[in-house]
Amino acid sequence: MSKFSEIINQDQPVLVDFFADWCGPCKMLSPILKQVKEEMGEGISIIKIDVDKNQELASKYQVRGVPTMLLFKNGKQVWRQSGVLQKDDIINVIKSSH
Repeated sequence: MSKFSEIINQDQPVLVDFFADWCGPCKMLSPILKQVKEEMGEGISIIKIDVDKNQELASKYQVRGVPTMLLFKNGKQVWRQSGVLQKDDIINVIKSSH
């Protein structure tokens, strides 16, 4: 849990993808997030959190369904969205959070 706090307290935005192995839409989101990372490079950190293995963390952030993405800036949650979004939509959210 403390490692998670360190990760989200970076200067650059951190996109957290809460997912589950059994979740179909999560599998669709994965390559989209890869494209976001390729396009934004060092401007974003993207981490994936398996809700089945990290129930405490999922419950702390009230993740009820997967996939759920949370965007953190300096440790503060600045955006959240459940479901699959397209690459450009995710990039626009990240850029507008600066």
